[in-house]
Parts: sequence; structure tokens; C-alpha cells
Amino acid sequence: MLDERKTAILRAVVQEYVASGQPVGSTHIANLPSVKVSSATVRNEMAALEQDGYLAQPHTSAGRIPTDKGYRHFVDSITPESLVADAQATQVGEFFSAAHGRLEDLLRHTTTLLANITHHTAVVVGPEVETATVRAVHISRVTPRTATVVMVMSNHGVENETIQISDDISDIHISSAVAHLGRFLVDHSLGDIDSIPSANDAHVDAVCYATLNALARHRKDKPVFVGGASSLANAFDAVDVVRDVLTTIEQQFVVVSLLQDLLDRGLSVAIGAEHGIEQLSACSVIVAPVIADGEAIGSVGVLGPTRMNYPQALNTVEVVSEQLGRRIAEGAS
Repeated sequence: MLDERKTAILRAVVQEYVASGQPVGSTHIANLPSVKVSSATVRNEMAALEQDGYLAQPHTSAGRIPTDKGYRHFVDSITPESLVADAQATQVGEFFSAAHGRLEDLLRHTTTLLANITHHTAVVVGPEVETATVRAVHISRVTPRTATVVMVMSNHGVENETIQISDDISDIHISSAVAHLGRFLVDHSLGDIDSIPSANDAHVDAVCYATLNALARHRKDKPVFVGGASSLANAFDAVDVVRDVLTTIEQQFVVVSLLQDLLDRGLSVAIGAEHGIEQLSACSVIVAPVIADGEAIGSVGVLGPTRMNYPQALNTVEVVSEQLGRRIAEGAS
């Protein structure tokens, strides 16, 4: 454990380094109102913090920068009061008050909002398709042998699939299939439906079977949106680091698994190597669950360099996840 003075000095170094991106010297820290000790005392304390692994000195003549251990101590010492940011909360509140339309559009625009506020890469993961109930089913013939199935979900999601049909299936058969599917799908979730009773018409049953088979592939789908990847690219000077980071976040299943793993471990912040993905060892991840009607249905997160504004990012992720969950619950009611 660090004493109060070392904690104050470490906090000041983190804040100054996040703001400037330059190694921080003892003289600069000593002149800050929050420190109030001599330059010599700060120099000794910074040397002790370096010895204990909280700070590092990139060059012998330079100041010091925080290590992952230093960032972790800083994050763990953040108080709820320091997370208050009225301007961000107001911006997020205004966004969700005006938000409407399909779930995919809401998630996409939420990702953009989060990336714009934090200036980091934002990730928003929505609810599995099978957790939402069906509101309406539509089938439209496209060619003599193909038709498009559109299913409107209670969470404002819309599932689209193309099905193959035989050319002896008429538009009347398709209309009958829509009516039959509606009787057994509407107000039920896809996860609750493995099959439906026969319509006693082989052509209608064929359309219904093709529809259910096509939609079954989406039961476990989670809509994933990633925005602001260029922010990560701009945060690093080393080309190989940029390449590794961008390549990793392009693999959306890796990012989704990362966010879920952190939530399962009870973490809201993972710094550097703490998250276990080597290619992202220069990054920190902040995540919060999206809760709707008391159930975790998705997640919201940001990825950025370890030199990030943690209080701002934590506050924004928390506010966005809370508002998004509330909005989805309202849409599903």
C-alpha cells in the first residue's frame, strides 16, 4: 500500500502524463497545488515509486511515466465523486432522448457517440436475437425460386434472410405461410421455437420450414458495432503496435469475448496485460454491462492506450451503458 503522499504524487504524474504525453519531472509535480511538498521530496518519492514498479524512466535524463501497475493504483483510487461529469451526462441524455428506430441503428449511433466523447475505439454489443420476441413476419418473393424473409423483433431489431423456394409455390402459398408463421411466432422468442405444427399443405409447410431453418442460424447472433478504430492508430507511434492492435479489433469475436470475459471476472477496467490478449498489451479496456429489465443483455466498452483519461472513460461508459439498457427496455415493452 502507498501512503497518502506517494498516492498524491502518483496521481499527479498520471494526470500530467495523460494530458501531455511527455515524461513528467519532479519540479513540475512539486509546483502543483495538489502536492504541496518540496521538489527534493517529490524527487525522492518518485524514485521510490519507480523502485516499487509504479513509475518508469524511459531515458536517464527524462522524467518518469506511469507503468501498468501505476495506472492500476490510480484507477483503484478513483472515487465516485471524481467520475461526475455533467457535460457528458447531458450529452448522452440528449442523445437517448432523441433516439428512435431500429435496434441496429441505435447501437451503431451509440458506438459513434461513445467514440466521439472518449476519443477511443468504442464497442457496443447488443442482445442475442433469440432473447427478443417476434413482432411481425413478412415474406416477399424476389424471383420464381427465392424469397426474402423479414422478421421484426420486439427490441427494434430486424432479421433478414433469403430462402429458396420451388417455382410451383404461388404467392397464395406464401401469404398462407406468413399467416401460419404469425400464429405461432408472434409474441414468442426465436429461442422458444424449434418447430411449428403443420399447415396441412405441403407447399405452405415448405415455406415455413425454410423460414425457420434460415432464422435459426441467427438465434445466438449478437449485433456488434465497433467505431473509432482510427483513434487507436493515432495513439501509438510504433507501426508494429498499430498493426497488431488494428488486426485484433478487426476480429470482432475476439473483442466480444474479451468484453464478456472481463465482465465474468467482475472487472470494469483491464490495464495492459491484465486482459490477457498479447496483441492489445499496450491498451486498456473499460467495459460495463447493458442491463434491461434486470438482465444483462449486452455490453459497452472502450479500448484505448494505457495513457487514457480513466475517470472520463469510466464515467462515459457507465452512463452510456445505463441509458442504452433503459432505452432497449423501453423499446421492448
